[in-house]
Amino acid sequence: MATSRRVERVASLIKREVSLMLLNGIKDDRVGAGMVSVTDAIVSGDLQHAKIFVSIYGSDEAKAETMEGLRSATGYVRSELGHRLQLRRTPEVVFLEDDSLERGDKMLLLLNKLSQERKPDEDFDEDEVDS
Repeated sequence: MATSRRVERVASLIKREVSLMLLNGIKDDRVGAGMVSVTDAIVSGDLQHAKIFVSIYGSDEAKAETMEGLRSATGYVRSELGHRLQLRRTPEVVFLEDDSLERGDKMLLLLNKLSQERKPDEDFDEDEVDS
């Protein structure tokens, strides 16, 4: 079992390297269908499995196409990670879609809508309450 510091460091390296691969390493056109960014990488304690969370901006069709392209590029990504990171064993890689940014956007829109609805009346005078 690797130490938690080592696991975090490997996860950070995987996140960085996969981000670089997305920029200029993966040749699959499907990956370019939506704007893709790596939001997180989680590595198991034994360094055998890595979950890579990606955020995809675009239509639902573009997201599905991009995820399909990423899944087909898993072997390439794993072999590249093996060359770049020089670990004893290269972790199995799984790509997962991270929709937390979209959920955050929806939450902000709802909060803004609520604050607009609850604005105090402009005709209301604070002096009238004190009387």
